[in-house]
Amino acid sequence: MSVTATRPSATAAPEREPDTSALPRRRWSCTQQLAGWLFSMPFLVLFGTFMAFPVLATLVMSFTDFGLRDITDPLGADFVGFGNYTEIFGNEKFRTALFNTAYFVVIGVPLTLASGLCAAVLLNSGVDRMRTVFRVGFYAPVVTSIVAVAVVWRFVLDPADGLIAALAAQAGLTAPDFLGSDTLAMPSLIAMGVWRNTGSAMVLFLAGLQAIPSEVREAARIDGAGIWQELRRITVPLLRPTMLYVAVMTTIGFLNVFEEPFVMTDGGPDNHTLTISLLMYEEGFDYFHMGKAGAMAYVLFTVILAVTVLQLRLLKDNTK
Repeated sequence: MSVTATRPSATAAPEREPDTSALPRRRWSCTQQLAGWLFSMPFLVLFGTFMAFPVLATLVMSFTDFGLRDITDPLGADFVGFGNYTEIFGNEKFRTALFNTAYFVVIGVPLTLASGLCAAVLLNSGVDRMRTVFRVGFYAPVVTSIVAVAVVWRFVLDPADGLIAALAAQAGLTAPDFLGSDTLAMPSLIAMGVWRNTGSAMVLFLAGLQAIPSEVREAARIDGAGIWQELRRITVPLLRPTMLYVAVMTTIGFLNVFEEPFVMTDGGPDNHTLTISLLMYEEGFDYFHMGKAGAMAYVLFTVILAVTVLQLRLLKDNTK
């Protein structure tokens, strides 16, 4: 008698119901993204219209002979390749402006950093009374209109009726024509720029000084460190990240110097205070050589980028 083994029938797996809980989460995520784009849209429109588009248009313009005649028909400008760049580097006036800008930066930036650091150290530890008044006094030139600053400085430097001329007359001396002298015009603008930017450097250095733990300074004093040793061995090394930021931002501002020579000297005397930004303005809005002005703008941008990268590389290891 044979026995036939019966295999139990496999039970069918129950069908899974669709996970409907993920749908609201996905819908909520899409709603959040849409809301984010909608809130960002005003900024994106303004940024694209007044920043991104002009920057790209200037780049394209620098490779053309775009001028006043092409305003009604921008696409009618002729493509000249690197002709504008070759022409401006062959122009002695541009080389003079490049040298003057470098002179302004090389002298003005270290003086601004030094004066800002000294003011911050004094306000952080050396001045106990009326500290807020001194802070406001140092920072006031930063927020003051350049026109008001120029009026004050022109009065101070005026060779006939200025403040320095009056003090020199009291001493029986004759005050020089600071803004009309080939040798004194640029140093006068540098002094004005340093005076105007010391306040912003001071505020940043003061924030960095207040972030240094007081225990570190107290330990240095217990070990016999003097004021100069404390500044050189403790304060400056711990301020290197702040110093890097102040140096980069100050250098960028000084490379873009425009208001000081434009208001005070208009590039004179004999182009001794002519800067790249001022020459760019003259080429673009006085002579309507927009292509050359665009080429100068991108040369200045390249210089700023190169100097910034150099500063970051030189101080990179010290800021870790």
